[in-house]
Amino acid sequence: MCGIVGILGNAPVAERLIDSLKRLEYRGYDSAGIATLEGGRLTRLRAAGKLKNLEAEAAAHPLAGVIGIGHTRWATHGGPTERNAHPHVAGRVAVVHNGIIENFRELKDALIAGGAVFESDTDTEVIAHLLSVALAAGETPQDALAKTLKRLRGAFALAILIEGEEDLLLAARRGSPLAVGLGKGETYLGSDAIALAPFTNRIVYLEEGDWAVLDRKGVTIFDAEDRPVARPLKVLQSSALLVEKGNYRHFMAKEIAEQPDVIGHTLAYYLDLAEGRAKAPEGLDFAAVERVSIAACGTAYYAGLVGKYWFERLARLPVDIDVASEFRYREVPLKPGGLSIFISQSGETADTLASLRYCREAGQRIAAVVNVPTSTIARESDVVLPTLAGPEIGVASTKAFTCQLSVLASLAVAAARARGTIDAAEEKRLVEALAEVPRLVSQALALEHEIAEIGRRIHKASDVLYLGRGTSYPIALEGALKLKELSYIHAEGYAAGELKHGPIALIDESVPVVVVAPFDSLFEKTASNMQEVAARGGRIILVTDEEGLAHAGLTPAETILLPKMPPEIAPIVYAIPVQFLAYHTAVVNGTDVDQPRNLAKSVTVE
Repeated sequence: MCGIVGILGNAPVAERLIDSLKRLEYRGYDSAGIATLEGGRLTRLRAAGKLKNLEAEAAAHPLAGVIGIGHTRWATHGGPTERNAHPHVAGRVAVVHNGIIENFRELKDALIAGGAVFESDTDTEVIAHLLSVALAAGETPQDALAKTLKRLRGAFALAILIEGEEDLLLAARRGSPLAVGLGKGETYLGSDAIALAPFTNRIVYLEEGDWAVLDRKGVTIFDAEDRPVARPLKVLQSSALLVEKGNYRHFMAKEIAEQPDVIGHTLAYYLDLAEGRAKAPEGLDFAAVERVSIAACGTAYYAGLVGKYWFERLARLPVDIDVASEFRYREVPLKPGGLSIFISQSGETADTLASLRYCREAGQRIAAVVNVPTSTIARESDVVLPTLAGPEIGVASTKAFTCQLSVLASLAVAAARARGTIDAAEEKRLVEALAEVPRLVSQALALEHEIAEIGRRIHKASDVLYLGRGTSYPIALEGALKLKELSYIHAEGYAAGELKHGPIALIDESVPVVVVAPFDSLFEKTASNMQEVAARGGRIILVTDEEGLAHAGLTPAETILLPKMPPEIAPIVYAIPVQFLAYHTAVVNGTDVDQPRNLAKSVTVE
């Protein structure tokens, strides 16, 4: 969740670029840089660490350019060093980039074979080289960008400065957000409107797949098919520029859409994507751990339940998990020296905090998966494992949940490698699979319209059942929780194998049954459960992939088709459709999506 800013100004922009980057510091970063054009030539400054280091560089080496781009980076490919800081330059091109380029290795190998020389360890530099090659071949900047975008695989946002083009900024969005600001004779670019607040309140948000050409008169936007498109202009109130919904009806919708960006940010914190390795968090020696205890509440509990599957399957590490409100009163016998993990978005959840203190007294090592690193749970833990989701305003957790899953998946891979249950090749495969998640989540987000239509068709249901097996079972639980807390429709999630042990009595033609079933080793069993539902007239909403649909043995009433993916990462991606289904059903029902009745964002009392 790095930060991007760009300014096409009428006066030197370096100071304003740095000031805008300061407004994005909440997103987290470990290096920063800016680039400007002076007399048509590229100049740049970069520094590792905080923005004060970049400010010192700017004071020592002032930049006079009136057009520029800036970036705060959270390391993904390559360490947090000055040479890996953005902007990256190749030939006439300077690029800043949020996200992950999944196919950067093959692109880099091809560029090196063609004579390119790389200066950094980042995936971003391949973009600068691809653009430089296209420009050298006589392409216009616009054509060079359109051509380059078609070669990139991943989720990303880009801002591009080209030497000799003093009235031009290029931008592109696929998965990561970008906003264009329109001023008087000036144009601006930012990761969100917060960065642009000092300059303008007239904002145009790029939509998924868009790329844009900015000059001082305004912006021309193209869609993923390179067709010119018009995007609505938003005039924001000054208060909205502090915490704003942007081009979204609700905060929850915005937070669902932010997931490719924040998941990529979180994964980069725990994985070395360039080397294909999981980073073992300092203070956690998984090789010495015999058993893990996990406690959490609500959505965080379901994240922990998925984590249990991952730890046990990959690392062969036994995991006990409990709802924190039960854990604290069960007087669980704990062996001193064990590891206890607590998951909380706010870091202030009363029951989770009480469980943490119980484990502390029992001599456990405490790790906290939290979204607020200054919270009480974080302060009272031995090891803090941040989720890096950014502020989550909607009461119903969405991006915090998928970031919690991203943390737990990364930890499970690190634990497996430390315990010798996987080798280096399998570790690399799993890390590469996780690197695909932001792109796959972006593809899942593209299904919003058809999921919204399903929401309109089920909104009058009195009861909805959710079924899943393996890691899909917690996603079924999460889907049911989201539906009932947002739309106030009664919903229950079950392990699919439990269907005949009671829930099947509820099924008739009036009951939608949401089946979360990627095509994996458990799919055949789940398909049998679907046949049982169909025999009783249940209306099946199948969330699967093309192969799953082909092997379902029936025609569901509704189908949500996701891309094929490795089964280990499916829970993160499959969370998106159940979020959308709950959201759009609630919108049709007219409930308060961001603040459902009787609920609070942080439960700080019993």
